[in-house]
Amino acid sequence: MKSVRASTKESERESHPYLSSVIALILIVLCLWASQWQYQRGVDRHHRNAFIAENASGPAVNFELSKKNINKLEWRTVIFEGKFDPENQILLRNKYNEGKYGFDLLTIFNERNGRAFWVNRGWIAPGATAKTAPKIPTTPTTNVKITGRLRLDNSLPQGSFFAMPSDGGSLVEKWNAQLATTNNLEVFYVDLIKSSNPQLTPVVPAALPELSDGPHMAYALQWIFFGGLVVYGRILLRRSAQVLTSV
Repeated sequence: MKSVRASTKESERESHPYLSSVIALILIVLCLWASQWQYQRGVDRHHRNAFIAENASGPAVNFELSKKNINKLEWRTVIFEGKFDPENQILLRNKYNEGKYGFDLLTIFNERNGRAFWVNRGWIAPGATAKTAPKIPTTPTTNVKITGRLRLDNSLPQGSFFAMPSDGGSLVEKWNAQLATTNNLEVFYVDLIKSSNPQLTPVVPAALPELSDGPHMAYALQWIFFGGLVVYGRILLRRSAQVLTSV
């Protein structure tokens, strides 16, 4: 009888306790890593939003006097003088304004000092049908002053999927607006806000991104909670085995 009880207790003991502890430890480490990752994403996003808000709210500056560190100028309102090139413009697809599908119109701007770069002239509505070209606003070729937000070109898309000629034709064979790989352009572009020629001032200018910190901090706490559940589950499993063994 005693031998039967002993064998029963033996069978009720926790099987592979060390393996269970190792698995629990690995899960806890993964939860802590995920929590730290989400926390850092939240911190980075907060700093990015603060940077955008500070630069976007600052007064307009002359690019020539402020171009030494272009990374610190992103989102800053800058002033240029030169001419638009209506022969070199493109429509960016899949752009939305108040939930309505449309395009962003990009035109190359030739500055008086010899630089050339893309200017985002804002959102335009699509044509009446999928096969109808959108109505492109007039592009005067006279010398003008433009005011806009400086953007680094790595935020522009690559590939023909995103772009089509401004005449509404089929997708371009090859297109890349980034890193001066086309037409020897600068490594930045400008979101146009206004121009000395009212014809060029966009009806719907490119908007600032939503400056929200997002749910990253909540996710960081959530992963800590998950890690706590692993600890609780491991302790509960161990205590249950001890209770069964003592009976």
